[in-house]
Order: sequence, then C-alpha cells, then structure tokens
Amino acid sequence: MNAVKLFLEAQPLFTLFLTVALGYIVGEVNIKGVCLGSGAVLFVGLAIGAFAPKSSPPALLGTLGLLLFLYGIGIQYGAQFFKGLSSPDGIKANLAACLGVLAAGIGGWCLVPLASFRLADALGMFAGTGTSTASLQAAIATLKNNDAAVAYSVTYPIGVAGPILFLLLLKVALKPKIDTPNAKIIDMAEIALANADFIGLKLSELTARLPQGVAIAAVRRKHHNQLPAADLVLLQDDVLLATATDPELLRKTAELCGQLQPGRIASHREDLDYMRVFASSPRVVGRPLRELRFPEGVTCSVAHVRRGDVDLLPSPEIVLETGDRVGVLVNRAHMPIIRAFFGDSIKGTADLSFVSLGIGAAAGLLAGAVALPLPGTGGFTLGLAALLILALCLGKARRSGPFVWVMPLSANLVLRNLGLTIFLAQVGISCGPKFVDTVGTTGPLLLLFGVLVLLMLVLVTAVFSIWVFKLPFDAAVGVICGATGNPAILAFANRIAPTDRPDVMYAMIFPSMTIVKVLFVQFAISLS
Repeated sequence: MNAVKLFLEAQPLFTLFLTVALGYIVGEVNIKGVCLGSGAVLFVGLAIGAFAPKSSPPALLGTLGLLLFLYGIGIQYGAQFFKGLSSPDGIKANLAACLGVLAAGIGGWCLVPLASFRLADALGMFAGTGTSTASLQAAIATLKNNDAAVAYSVTYPIGVAGPILFLLLLKVALKPKIDTPNAKIIDMAEIALANADFIGLKLSELTARLPQGVAIAAVRRKHHNQLPAADLVLLQDDVLLATATDPELLRKTAELCGQLQPGRIASHREDLDYMRVFASSPRVVGRPLRELRFPEGVTCSVAHVRRGDVDLLPSPEIVLETGDRVGVLVNRAHMPIIRAFFGDSIKGTADLSFVSLGIGAAAGLLAGAVALPLPGTGGFTLGLAALLILALCLGKARRSGPFVWVMPLSANLVLRNLGLTIFLAQVGISCGPKFVDTVGTTGPLLLLFGVLVLLMLVLVTAVFSIWVFKLPFDAAVGVICGATGNPAILAFANRIAPTDRPDVMYAMIFPSMTIVKVLFVQFAISLS
C-alpha cells in the first residue's frame, strides 16, 4: 500500500482523474432510488487525500474548474436571473436564504460567551460551514491575524458534505413529486376561416383574439401560400397554418376560427416550403428575431426555434444562440441564400467564442480582485462571486457589438460540468489530510459545533423556503444551495431535482448571500 501511496503523491494529475473516475462510479450506486451523482467525487477525493496526503493537484486547477462552472451558469441563466430577482418567488428565496445565513452567523457568534470560543474560531466556523472564502478573508483582514483559518479549514468539508446529506434526507423524508417539464414540441393545424366575426379583420387583429401560445405561420389564399403579414385583411375560406406547443390550444383555435382542413397548405409547396437550419453565423447569433434582416428580395419567415430539446414559438424577443435549429418558411429558390444567411453549420452546436470567454472571465476576475470599501477592514473582495455576477449580466445582454457572450447549450454543459468535476476532485483531495488530522486531534469540538451551525443554516433556509413561503421543492433546494454556497451541493441538487430551478435559484442567491456573509462578519467584529 505504501508503494501505491507514493505513486499517487508523485502523480497528482493521475490522482485527480482517478478520483473523477472512481467518484462517478460511486455516484452511480443507486440505493432506493437515490444516488450521489457527481457529488460522490468530493467524498472519494477526501478518502484519497487522507490516504495520500501529498497527492493534491495545484489549487489553481480547482480554481479554474470553479471559474468555468460559475461562468457557464451565469451565461446560461442571466436572463432568468434578472427576471426572477424582482419576482415574488425571487424575493421570498432571497429572504429565506438571508434568514438562514443570519441564523448560522448568530448561532456561531453565541458560542463565544456560551462555550468560551475565541471570536476568530467562531467566525472561521461560520465561514467554513458556509464555504465562504470572502467572509474568511474579511475576518482575517479585520482581526489582523490568521486565527480564523484554522476553524475554517476544519469545518469547510462539513460545509460541503453536510448539505448534500441534508438534501438527501430531506428528499427521502418529503418524497416530493417533482414535475420534470416535458420537452415542448411544435404542433401544427391547418384551419379554414369560416367564422363571420373574423372576416374582414386584419391578421394582427385576429392573432390578438387567439388563445395565448398560438401563432400563425402561413396563410393560403387563391391556391397560393403566403407569409402572414400583419396588415393582411382576412377573407372567407382563407386557410391559416396555426402553430403551438399544446395540441389543446390548436383544437380551441380551430373551434374558434372555423374547421380543420389538413393538407391544404402542406400539400402545396411551390410558393413556400419548410426547411430547418442551424444558427451559426455571427450575423444572427446573439440577435433577437426582430433585428434579423433577410437578404433583399428573399421572402422568409421564422416558424419556430428549437433549442436543446425544446421548441420555441417565434417571438420578436427571442435571441438566437449558436446551435439553435431554426425552422423557416421560404421559397425553394431562396433556400441556398437562407442557409448562407444563418450559417447552417452543425459545428455550431459545439463552437464557442474563446475571445468572448477570455474577455468575460478576465473581466470577472478583475472585478473580483477589486477591494470594496468597508469601515474598519481596509476593504474586502468578492472573488469568484463577482465573476458570477458579471457572467449573469453578460448572459442577459447576450451580445455586445461583435462579442457574442452566449454559447451553445451543449458546449456550456460540457464546459461547466468538466469544471465542476475538476473542482470537486481537487478540493476533496486537498481537504482530506487536514480533515482527518483535525478530527483525530483538536478538531472534535470544532466539528461538533460546526455541524450545529450548519444545521441552523440549512434548517432555517429549508423551513422558510418550503413551509413558510411554500416554494416548490426544486426551487427550495436551489435556495439551500445558494445559501450554503458550494457548487458541489448544487451538483447533487440537480441530481435529486432535475429541472432548471436549482441552477436559477443558486445563481440568484449565491452572490447576494456572499455579501451578507461578509457584512455579518464585519458586524460581529465591530460589536465584540
């Protein structure tokens, strides 16, 4: 065994990827429908780090992995973040997380008089269980010593592993029914206009009376198919090509307008035909549909946009992303021109602009290095939390001049999952020796109180999220992830709640709670 230990310590990169492989094998072990997924990489890393203490890869590697993960999250969910921040659920989520963080901070602070704890240990414990390097930095700068780092290093693994186990127990106890959204697929119906109330109306006026979620993609009149101009005056027996992602909406539209007459439009494609192209050209990527200017003389209309496994009805506000599959109605003679206009390259599903990635990440790191003024400390920095905030802003902007900030969904998923896995493996291996050493010597008391402080954090956040504010379970676990902070917890949350809500809530909560944790540390020191 000593030879294996020496080999692992001599080959840190081998150890890193061995940890990744073993972690995913362990993560796939299913016990009564529950498995750890990528979160198991952390636990395997702790074990390997304890076995081979000098096998840890450079810390910069873990930081790079975390950077890729946070940047990918911000770019993908920027628009949803800002939309949800001012929503009722967003306000409730932030309040629940804030109450949980404050409960943990006050609980740790009370240990100073009740258990004769040093203030540095209490604050280090608070920072460790909340996995907040920014608040540790603030404590060290204000106290002008490194004493808080000891308690931070002891309780940090608890701050990562504890919430994962808590979420596991919470799901087992509640047995929540999580409605995974079905992939939306465009359905079509050809409807002959027979309702006298609609004859003579402009198409825009008719569209306003249709059920929400229904769009008109084409109109057939006098044996010719044509695009749906808003000022087109409707006549008796015009045939409308209606589209929607819900077949029930199409049924109601047919009852409202006239009767179904399938084949009237689809069987005659001499004027308009359907084609699907990949969005890969810089002239369309990052632009909303309302800004698209088709080549002169080309008659074309966007029927739908398919992103990932979801069909999106055309809307002026939809911003095209690299790799989107765009369904268009166009004359066959113009199809080559439209292909060239959109790019139509399947490579676009994996391409991303490394110029934009480099500029965005560099700007985020620069913002994270700027010291924010805070009385009595000389300032504090947000670190990678600032990078996440900037990535969210870029994700909302989508594009700035020649720089396209968004990236294909497939590339985004690969990039951030790879980054997260590397981060988990590096952190687990590096924390393993310290965790075992402190448990065996001076750490039991710190570990015990660290568990209590962590329980205050997750329990208060869970109670307010689930039972007081009645957020859906998948949203609540995202709030817990944001309050606790570590992306390893989010990785496990995505396993037990496979929707977008955990990611959105994490992106919404993590930056604001980083600031709350730092401010609490300053407040506690000023009153002590």
